[in-house]
Amino acid sequence: MGIATFFSRIAGLVREQTFAYLFGAGIWTDAFNVAFRIPNLLRDLFAEGAMSAAFIPTFNSILEKEGRQKAFKLTNLTFCAMFIVVGVLTLLGIVFSPLIVSTLAPEFANNPEKFEVTVTMTRIMFPFLLAISWAAIAMGILNSLGEFFIPAIAPVFLNLSMILAGWLICPLAQSYDYPAITGMAIGAMLGGLIQFAVQLPALFKHGYRFRWVLNFQDPGIQRIIKLIIPGTIGLAATQVNIAISTILATSQGDGAVSWLGYAFRVMQLPLGLFGVAVAQATLPVISRQAAANDRDAMSQTLAASLRLSSFINLYACFAIIALAEPAVRILFQHGRFTPEDTIATALALKAYAVGLLFFSLIKILGPAFYTLDETRVPVMASISAVVVNIVLNLALIKPLGYWGLALSTSIGAMFNAGILYYKLQHRLGSFSRFGLVSALLKILAATALAGVAMQQSYIYLAPVLATIIGSATVGSLLNSSITMLLALLIGTLVIAVTSTLLKIEEAGRAADMLLRRLRR
Repeated sequence: MGIATFFSRIAGLVREQTFAYLFGAGIWTDAFNVAFRIPNLLRDLFAEGAMSAAFIPTFNSILEKEGRQKAFKLTNLTFCAMFIVVGVLTLLGIVFSPLIVSTLAPEFANNPEKFEVTVTMTRIMFPFLLAISWAAIAMGILNSLGEFFIPAIAPVFLNLSMILAGWLICPLAQSYDYPAITGMAIGAMLGGLIQFAVQLPALFKHGYRFRWVLNFQDPGIQRIIKLIIPGTIGLAATQVNIAISTILATSQGDGAVSWLGYAFRVMQLPLGLFGVAVAQATLPVISRQAAANDRDAMSQTLAASLRLSSFINLYACFAIIALAEPAVRILFQHGRFTPEDTIATALALKAYAVGLLFFSLIKILGPAFYTLDETRVPVMASISAVVVNIVLNLALIKPLGYWGLALSTSIGAMFNAGILYYKLQHRLGSFSRFGLVSALLKILAATALAGVAMQQSYIYLAPVLATIIGSATVGSLLNSSITMLLALLIGTLVIAVTSTLLKIEEAGRAADMLLRRLRR
């Protein structure tokens, strides 16, 4: 699973590098980001968010109590119901794409060509939603059955599809007088289908067989519906906040939407590689514990996951803040991506990094409520976070510009995670009895010190290295790469020493998890 997840994230990074090289940050990348925003938003909050959070506990409950065949019957009911519901949603999205684009990016109306291309790409990518919804269900089933490698490697095919589209389909689209970037939209749509298809053999191996069956009155489907509607709202805060930021960013000139998009996807690298991995590993465990009504075990599992997630994400947060600019330069400053784009993207990346821990905690805490059949709290937290984000967006966009939108999203996530944490303690009892608070204080001190060490190391070593190498200036790719690597090594050494001195157990657990995931 570790190797698969690692390759998936690396493939995602290569996809973004391909995008930056071919298109940079400008009107066409802004158009693609807006076009992909709606199906991607629906994927994150519905298919891979609320749907997974509603389906997995229901599937696990039936699997434990009634056996595999009954669980697979629920699977068929879910696949067929999603075909109807998401299929209709997809058709509506295709028909009303002009209205969607004008709502999400009102400034695009000032450039008719940009508006039309955005509408075309939105229509191309809407079917992606249905395919990726099925893929998310397949992933949840396989994880529940103890099959981790195939679901973890499946997203690689989405990324590979878009990478190949950049080099093969984009030139073809241009030869037919379409903007080259429409080829990326085709690649995304095909990639979603492939991501689902590659999981089917593993499902069949476990005995699953597809049968068309539709019954919205089935108790399992009723439970999923009961959870998914408020669940969609409950998990929506981050994605809705990003959508709001996209709307406001279109008023900040060409490139602003792309800078925020590149920054958010870089931030998602550690979030997806480790933060989401912790959440995905936690959900099946707490689902079984909730089904067995073992609240104490559930609380202990969550506390351990929160400690581990905090260690990983706080270290990543401080590392990103310390090294954002050289990281963006190394990753993206090629082809049409300019030094000015690097500086602008790095600012947004630092702002998103502030919320990295909280984005991760939401993915752990939110689904925990659904395993308890509790939907009110996540909905309340989500709505509150959206309100906070809107207020902060309006307050910060004028003094800070586009990166104030990223900071608002991070603060909104902090607010959301805080409510979820506070309310979950009321349901399960204080997590402090499992050493959570004391561990967090030690983790914060150790990771902050490592962040300072990385920042100061880079500041000191960059000019020294430029002098030694001669031709490698402080801002060059070679200098940035070597200096950032040295700074990361120093930061890792500092976190290792401080973790030993402060007896932070999560450092060892994080290292063990990394090694274990790489061996699997």
